[in-house]
Amino acid sequence: MLSDSDDITVLGCVRTLPELLIKLRILTIHVIVLSCYEPGENDIEMIRIIQREHPQIKILILAMTAQESFILRTMKAGAKGFLSKDSDRSELIEAILTLRNGYDYYSKPISEIILRKYLHNPATNGILKNQPAGPLSEREMEVLRLFAESYTNREIADKLFVSIRTVESHKNNIMRKINLKTTVDMVKFAIKNNLIEI
Repeated sequence: MLSDSDDITVLGCVRTLPELLIKLRILTIHVIVLSCYEPGENDIEMIRIIQREHPQIKILILAMTAQESFILRTMKAGAKGFLSKDSDRSELIEAILTLRNGYDYYSKPISEIILRKYLHNPATNGILKNQPAGPLSEREMEVLRLFAESYTNREIADKLFVSIRTVESHKNNIMRKINLKTTVDMVKFAIKNNLIEI
C-alpha cells in the first residue's frame, strides 16, 4: 500500500519486537505502523517499550478491532494514531503524514468512540463549557467546526481549497489559542460551545 507513495519511504518490515528494536538502533524512523491482528497485552507492552526507548517515534495502530478499551489503552501507552481495518490507502498515507508532522490521527469511527467515552466521563464534564471562542479567526472557527463534524484533514483541505499542512497549522493554532491538549478536546469544545449540533 505504501511502496509507490512519493511522500513515504518504507524502511523495513518486522514481525517481532527484538527485530524492531535492532532496526530502530540503526535507522532513523519517524513513524511505526503497528498491525494488531489479535490485539492484546503484548501490543500494549510493545507500544510502552518503543515509547520509553524511542520517545521521538510516532506509533500508528492499524487494528482488526475497534474495541473501546483497546483503543484507550493504546492511547495511554503512547500511540498517536489509530486506524480500523476498513481504512483505505489514502487514509493510511494521510495518517502517517499527519503523525510525521507532529499531530495525532484517528479515523472517523475511532474519533467517535473516543469522543463518546470522553463526553460521558463525569471527571471531564463541563471542563471546557465556559471557555470563550473569541480568539479564533473566522477560518479557524470554520476548521474547528468541520473537524468536530468528523471531517478528515484531507476532506477539510479539499472543502476549503487549502493544503493538508495548512489545515494542520490551523488545528495547531486553535489548540494553542484556547489551551486544548488533544484533538478530542477540540470536538468537545465545539459541542459545549454550540458550534456544531449533535
